[in-house]
Amino acid sequence: MARPPIELHIIADSTGDTAARVARAAAAQYHEHDIRIVRHPRQTSLDGLHDSFARMRPDQVRTVVFSTVVDEALRLRVTQLCEEQGVPHADLLEPAVTALSAVTGQDPERVVRPVGVGEDYFKRVAAMEFSIANDDGNLSNHLREADIVLIGVSRTGKTPLSMYLGYLGYRTANIPLVPGIAPPEQLFDVQRWKIVGLTLDPERLQQIRGRRVRAMGSTQGHRDGYTDLVKIFDELDQVAQLQRSLGCPVIETTDLALEEAAGRVIEVVQRRRQAASGGGRGGR
Repeated sequence: MARPPIELHIIADSTGDTAARVARAAAAQYHEHDIRIVRHPRQTSLDGLHDSFARMRPDQVRTVVFSTVVDEALRLRVTQLCEEQGVPHADLLEPAVTALSAVTGQDPERVVRPVGVGEDYFKRVAAMEFSIANDDGNLSNHLREADIVLIGVSRTGKTPLSMYLGYLGYRTANIPLVPGIAPPEQLFDVQRWKIVGLTLDPERLQQIRGRRVRAMGSTQGHRDGYTDLVKIFDELDQVAQLQRSLGCPVIETTDLALEEAAGRVIEVVQRRRQAASGGGRGGR
């Protein structure tokens, strides 16, 4: 019997990258559960904080909050809101700050500052370069060198998602799937756990493609069925068959923010990689 999903909400006064990494590490210990990470970055006001909590649904979905907030008033308010809504809460920053306060004998400044260049900086730069060099099927590297391979029809958000994953340090390639055109042979040679399919609501996809065609001042999209809803349904069906044949999970990005979509991709790839290594079958 499938377990109900868990939403892990990240409240941060900066990008939320630090909390997201901790959240993914914690979620990896519960790989049988569907844990979805939702970010609420740059929370610097009470109004913004209240708006973030208003979007949570603890009465409908099991909910957890991780926070990294420096401002004392906002930090306390996060704790209060979690208590009021009965939501489990982990303040990830305060125990570390308290430990430093004890050893230095000084109170923290409570000022939001960038954390600077970390040890993973150059890894992230290399991953971004990889994602740029292997965008939209233009493969400069073999897919075996990728950490993540995204596949889907045109305009499902593969490029921005692969760039963001590159920013997070994951070498990402993305492959457009076009009915009637064979995907690169490399796709069938890559470890299956690396592959994630993307899809989009057909009507939403039609809107996005229509805007692109109009922006380009072209009528070609209307002639070849690129923006025709019936043909979009057929296209998605054919591509879904290929995605199933590759045995890859498919994420619908219609209502997902970029950060949330990236989190979903990372979670599913990590889970599948662990399963593949545990099975001892090479990840195929």
